[in-house]
Amino acid sequence: MPGRQQPSPAHDAHQHTPGVRELTAAASVFSLLSDPTRLHLVWLLTRGEADVTALAAACDAARPAVSQHLAKLRLAELVRSRKDGRHVVYALTDGHLRRLVVEAISHAHHQVTGEPWHD
Repeated sequence: MPGRQQPSPAHDAHQHTPGVRELTAAASVFSLLSDPTRLHLVWLLTRGEADVTALAAACDAARPAVSQHLAKLRLAELVRSRKDGRHVVYALTDGHLRRLVVEAISHAHHQVTGEPWHD
């Protein structure tokens, strides 16, 4: 009989009781990701770097709106930007955010499709 999969070492490294500052910071991340357009932008960035034009086209949103969302995400240090010629390219700041968003979308996929839940 297969055993339960063990958590990764990275998972174990962060197993502690969060304090008020950590809970507040985490709630702030969830608050920023509660907007569907921002969540979509972050999900797109889980696949790699992109500029505003590509992100706006991929999420079917106006460029100025995407720029405003990216500015909020950048101020919260969830995304970073760099110049590439005349373009500004955006990327996620860390793998924790990437995994959080991928897991949230996967969870939503199960809810929407009715596929069975798994560990």
